[in-house]
Amino acid sequence: MKKLFLLLSLPTLLLLGSCYIENDPIETGSLSQVFETTVSFTNSNSYSQLVEIPADIEVYESDVILVYWLEDVVSGGNADAFDVWTPLPQTIYTNDGSFQYSFNHTFIDVFLFLQGDINLDSLSLGLTNNQTFRIAIVGAEFAKTNPSMQQVLAL
Repeated sequence: MKKLFLLLSLPTLLLLGSCYIENDPIETGSLSQVFETTVSFTNSNSYSQLVEIPADIEVYESDVILVYWLEDVVSGGNADAFDVWTPLPQTIYTNDGSFQYSFNHTFIDVFLFLQGDINLDSLSLGLTNNQTFRIAIVGAEFAKTNPSMQQVLAL
């Protein structure tokens, strides 16, 4: 019985070993990429900054762009520090009201900006100067079909 199982499993292994995935992200060029930028929001730049995507990063129309704000760096003991990344948009509440770190993008740049129901000039420099953002370009392809929820549930 063991010999029969071994005899049948060997061709199966050879057959499965020769399979490959056609949509391999490395082969299709849709591997996700990340870069970081540090900006200051001031009255002179209207509390906004246009960040160009580096030329060595190719962004396709179907790709997804996500932005994270470096909210904090916490100590982990043993002199280790860990970055705390918060996804945008992010609302910050103060005694005077609230404001939001936000963004929009094209496939060549990302526009970072502050907006709120308070006078942005009243914000402390710790909330406006030298703010670090991580911009992630996630490779994606448009779906070939646009199924309804009923069609998805029927699968």
